[in-house]
Formats: sequence, C-alpha cells, structure tokens
Amino acid sequence: MKTFLSIATLLLILVIGFFVVNKRKEPTVINNYRNATYQIDGKAVTLVNGVSETAIVPDSASKVITRYFGNEFKTDLNNDGREDVVFILTQALGGSGVFFYVVSALNTENGYVGSDGYLLGDRITPQNIEASTNPRHKNVLMVDYKDRAQNDPMTTIPHISKSVYLKLNTINMKWGIVEPNFEGESR
Repeated sequence: MKTFLSIATLLLILVIGFFVVNKRKEPTVINNYRNATYQIDGKAVTLVNGVSETAIVPDSASKVITRYFGNEFKTDLNNDGREDVVFILTQALGGSGVFFYVVSALNTENGYVGSDGYLLGDRITPQNIEASTNPRHKNVLMVDYKDRAQNDPMTTIPHISKSVYLKLNTINMKWGIVEPNFEGESR
C-alpha cells in the first residue's frame, strides 16, 4: 500500500509540474515605472525597485549605480488619456560625480515604457518639474535646477537658478530642447 501511495504522489507531482512548465507565457507587463528600462548615455539601464547596479568592467568592485531620485511630475505626454510620469534619475560612475537625468515613463496598455535620459548636470540641485506656462507649448515641461558658475569648483554649492524646457518625442522616446519664448516660425 505504501508503494502505491508513493507512486500516486509521484505521478501527481509530475502532472502538476507538466502544467506549470507548459503554462502559456503572457507578455511581461511593467506596472511600475521604478522597474522600467531607460536609456542613459546610449546604454539601457533597467531599474529594479528604483535602482540599477552594474559593474563598470566585469568582475570589478566599482559599480555604475543608477537610482530613482524623484521630483515626479505626472501628465499625459502623448494624449492617450493615461497619466505618464516624468522624474529624475541619478547616476554615479564610481568617482565623485553624481549625474542628474530627466526621464519619462509612458503609461501604455503593455505597461510603462522608459525614455532616453536628458542630462541636467553633475552634482546639481534639482528643484521641480512642471508644465510650461507658455500657451504655445503643448506637452512641454520646464525643469528647474540650481547649478554653479562655469568657473566655480565642483565643491561650490549650486546657487545659480537655471531652467530647461523639454518635449518628449513619444515615437523615439528622446527629449528635445524647446526655446521658451521663440517668436519665429518652425519648419
């Protein structure tokens, strides 16, 4: 009787295992922009819970650390009725620099799709991200931050207010710079 139960248990495990292994795979849906992939300086960076760590060279203790910083701004960048998010990532390359990038995550039917990163600068102080107040700007964002004067050492606390106006090309997921008060014609 014990042998029969052992064989029956083994068969049950094999049948369950067969269905688990052969279960139809659904496409991966990224439900959280802190787990999406972004392009930073031409390289794909996939965040897991807002962080990515990769060795600078194989088997190296030095790492490139990309991290969710924040300053989120939620808006519909591609007019599809879904709320997208724009925020800042930092990237440390193993030295003293910390580079700040503006990125976006489009909220699609298949989950979040990350954009290219727009470099704001090294060791700057991000302020806020908001919609441009220029009525001619459709889906243009204004990113405010503080930087140093050109000849200031990097040890100087950022103190000069700067703004950049950005628009995301939602086809190629790259940022373009928009002139804040351009009065001419575009072609």
